[in-house]
Amino acid sequence: MTTLKTESAHAAQPPTTAKPVKGKTKKSDGSTWTWVITLFGTAVGAGILFLPMDAGSFGFWPLLAGTIIIGPLVFYSHRMFSRVTSASPFKDKDVLQVVSQLLGKTPGTLLAISYWMGIYPVVLIYAISITNTVDSFIVNQLNGPEINRTILSIVCVGILTGAFTLGRKPMLWLSNALVYPLIISLATVSIYLIPHWDFSGFYETSTFHPWDFLKSLFLIMPVLIFSFSHEAAMSQFSLDMKKSYGANAEKQVSRVGRITVFLLVFFTMFFVWSCVLSMGADGIKTATEQNIPVLSYFANTANAPFMVWISPIIVLCAIITSYFGHMLGTEEGTKFLARRIAPKTANRFTDKQLDIATYIFVFITATLVSIFNPSVLDLISLVGGVFVALTVYVMPLFLFRTHENYAKFRGIWSNYFVFTAAIIVIITTILDLF
Repeated sequence: MTTLKTESAHAAQPPTTAKPVKGKTKKSDGSTWTWVITLFGTAVGAGILFLPMDAGSFGFWPLLAGTIIIGPLVFYSHRMFSRVTSASPFKDKDVLQVVSQLLGKTPGTLLAISYWMGIYPVVLIYAISITNTVDSFIVNQLNGPEINRTILSIVCVGILTGAFTLGRKPMLWLSNALVYPLIISLATVSIYLIPHWDFSGFYETSTFHPWDFLKSLFLIMPVLIFSFSHEAAMSQFSLDMKKSYGANAEKQVSRVGRITVFLLVFFTMFFVWSCVLSMGADGIKTATEQNIPVLSYFANTANAPFMVWISPIIVLCAIITSYFGHMLGTEEGTKFLARRIAPKTANRFTDKQLDIATYIFVFITATLVSIFNPSVLDLISLVGGVFVALTVYVMPLFLFRTHENYAKFRGIWSNYFVFTAAIIVIITTILDLF
């Protein structure tokens, strides 16, 4: 059995094989704070906007326990995942390339499939959410006519995908520009809803029974994991930190991750509690049936002009920033899989041409899914409870235990905490599907 080690001990031990990247290589695409905001924006999207409806339906005690657990769980899991890239012996390889290089073609391909399935469907979720939000805004706030859903889907998905194609730096700049008002707006709405809280009613309807509590906690975890996941941007973020920090990239990535998770937990869970205590069981049921974000529900039902107008703005900012973050991962995963599944065909094209093919693929498929409008909550539970858990929470631990370059990360207690939670969530999600 591996002996548990302290964090300080790990920081002092060098890799056992392969020399790490040393020194600064070139200027990164984003500063430390730029990446904090980008990772925050990647996580704060459809997950948080649908989270109050799903999490609130399980009652007071599971939501309280989830609030306490989710911060450490997200930080430790994403730190494990980032270390695959930031602590690797390779200078310019992303997470899929690193795993494939160290473990072989088959494990690399399996990871790529899980990685892609944990990110690409999220892009579809945002396509559905942006279309429903714009449609609800036009009909309910502008008192306009209902627009043909096919046309609306083409326009909404086309604008988001087109904006992403402008390039990495413009995309990061736009994401940052949108996240600041998003943070301020989330805090403002959370405070604004305080007078409408019905805390006693929410608490009294949530009697504590140990087995029911555990079952509800396990069921609430997939959507919590999804809502806080910034997996899609972690690989490219870790590579970017290597450009500026070289051998010290892993420490810098952990620092940025710690700040990001603190902001996520503080603003997200305050927002979730405020919404749940304000909308009640009937409101949660109505929003779920309409397949709209929680703020769209408030915009449609509130008499206050403030909520009517700020709610759609927050939803749009959240979806746009998260769409960009998950497009980073989709672009990365799609190109990797294309080269693995059809190497001869893929090698005929340059990276830029493969990027364009990815954008066309995403635009067509996301538009079609948006037109059909499946349940967002069902997709969230499946993606968060299976694919994100496998890729972010399980895969890194396997790599740490099988390859000597990551020997210094073995035996950390937080690894086992993350792994145990992931196995429980995966089993619960699969059982719940049937």
